[in-house]
Amino acid sequence: MASPLLTPYKMGKFNLSHRVVLAPLTRQRSYDNVPQPHAILYYSQRTSNGGLLITEATGVSDTAQGYPQTPGIWTKDHVQAWKPIVDAVHAKGGVFFCQIWHVGRVSDSVYQPNGQAPISSTDKPLTPQIRSNGIDQVQFTPPRRLRTDEIPHIVNDFRLAARNAIEAGFDGVEIHGAHGYLLEQFMKDKVNDRTDEYGGSLENRCRFALEVVEAVVNEIGADRVG
Repeated sequence: MASPLLTPYKMGKFNLSHRVVLAPLTRQRSYDNVPQPHAILYYSQRTSNGGLLITEATGVSDTAQGYPQTPGIWTKDHVQAWKPIVDAVHAKGGVFFCQIWHVGRVSDSVYQPNGQAPISSTDKPLTPQIRSNGIDQVQFTPPRRLRTDEIPHIVNDFRLAARNAIEAGFDGVEIHGAHGYLLEQFMKDKVNDRTDEYGGSLENRCRFALEVVEAVVNEIGADRVG
């Protein structure tokens, strides 16, 4: 009997030949946030006919970055750089989704445009997470709380990133909503201390994430969004 992992699966309109998925794996080799030609080999080596692959986390804007050399999908140069990578996966029969991402306060001003503070649901700083011999190895710049009128602009960044992903040839996008990044910074009550319509109740704290999902779905279709 075949292992269930190796049996076909219908994922919306996509017919997968098996259930083994390449999860997003941060590589930090996209210099100046531009995917590099060596990614063609990396992803094509991991492609099988009818298999699903999800890219490493990919920034939706110039404020979305929190690590060195992570890829973006917010400029035309990014779109053009992704195209041959996507083509290589499709040439081997793979299904390819782009994980779109905003780190929020998990960042430092060195990664932000003009050295500004990272943005978040809050202005509470993130406690350093990595220590060695009692010394903090990673520091995070205290974030700037987004104004209510700025939030629709961030939603639009996700929408445009999804549009760009489809232009680059991806089959769909996965919205990164976990691991303490921006969407979760709105959803978690221990982080979100807002008093507007994006804070307080569970419904309010989920509002931003739901607006992102709605905007992306309206842009590229529900069957292309995970």
